[in-house]
Amino acid sequence: MEQYFHSVRIAQESCAGRMACMRACPTQAIRVRNGKATILEDRCIDCGECARVCPRNAILPQTSSFTDFSRFKYTIALPSPALYGQFSKDILPGTILAGLRKIGFDEACDVAAASEAASIAIEHYLNDYRGPLPLLSPFCPTIVRLIQARYPNLIDLLIPIDSPMEIAAREIRYKKMEELGLKRDEIGVIYLTPCPPKMVAIKHPPRKRISHIDGAIAISDIYRPLLSALADMNAEAAERLEPVRGLGLGWPVLGGQASSLRSGSYLAVGGLGHAENILGEIENGKLGDIQYVDCEACSQGCCGGSLTVENPYVARNKILSLVARFGSTPSQSREKIRDLYASGYFSLPGKIPSRPFAPLDKDVGKAIEKRKRIQATHESLPLIDCGACGAPTCLNFAEDVVLERAALEECVVLTARAAAGAKEHLA
Repeated sequence: MEQYFHSVRIAQESCAGRMACMRACPTQAIRVRNGKATILEDRCIDCGECARVCPRNAILPQTSSFTDFSRFKYTIALPSPALYGQFSKDILPGTILAGLRKIGFDEACDVAAASEAASIAIEHYLNDYRGPLPLLSPFCPTIVRLIQARYPNLIDLLIPIDSPMEIAAREIRYKKMEELGLKRDEIGVIYLTPCPPKMVAIKHPPRKRISHIDGAIAISDIYRPLLSALADMNAEAAERLEPVRGLGLGWPVLGGQASSLRSGSYLAVGGLGHAENILGEIENGKLGDIQYVDCEACSQGCCGGSLTVENPYVARNKILSLVARFGSTPSQSREKIRDLYASGYFSLPGKIPSRPFAPLDKDVGKAIEKRKRIQATHESLPLIDCGACGAPTCLNFAEDVVLERAALEECVVLTARAAAGAKEHLA
């Protein structure tokens, strides 16, 4: 299997084997053996739930650091609009962009405007589309990975429109190259991300060979220096800043993407469990009366990402207040976006491949034989899914035994029963 970047790693020196990560993983990708957690990489969909629940903070996001960008002559901060929900309501997006320049970025570019452009492009695509419904949003990397692994028949329903962060990165990079006379590799475009999976979209951009973004810094990492810079900013100067406008401001909240579309029947789904239920229904031929479904791995959308700092409900309230205040004034010319869409500016012609979980064996005959052994082993187990063996379920443990990732004696219930039987026999 090809080498694939994952957005989290386990710091073994900090891991205490508490098993919270194992129980939280939606794809049973984590095992705890010898007091340490490990990730089965082929099963990981980069949801970040393990990092969110780890009581020891031993699961670390694989985001970039500030020093990674020292090689660039010019740096551009590209903040997710989720950043706007991390501060008090009196701190507006334009002020936050100015604050990013103050802490050391040469430029800060709003992504909400690109989100509005993407919404208009999606509308045009939906109007032109003649095929099975519903179409699916491709902008949550975890959902895309889930579809690749578990619902490959739905891959062609992922709408082929570039993401707002890629649209914004492409536009600002080429603009600055022309203005400053710099080469592409002399300009660093850095996304300020609310979640680790965005790094996957940067390392493995859907339908593209390379991303327009050079790396990502966690919102939680940049929050304190930015907050300090904002506290020192002149209030009068902040008032003179051009406000960030448009419905793209609402993209970070669940339903914000769908509500920015003007017409049609749309559905927004938050949380992996709910997303799996909906994707299962679509796979079974249901929901054909809905035109577009936006599934988000985080229950509140991007404003609830694991690398944010504000309570997601408070952040949602702040974002919605910005939409109410500035959302009615467009940031984009619909005629210009229509022409760009017609030229293919937003379209991604490539195909997203499936990435199923690793088979039990490359040889079909051996895989069938291993499946039978797994079933037999499973039937011999207590079937209580206690997790004490270091696998989340008895079925996972049976698979681990057959694949020689664990020994049957590691089932503490079986071992205890065998010891009790031996004691009774000796008596």
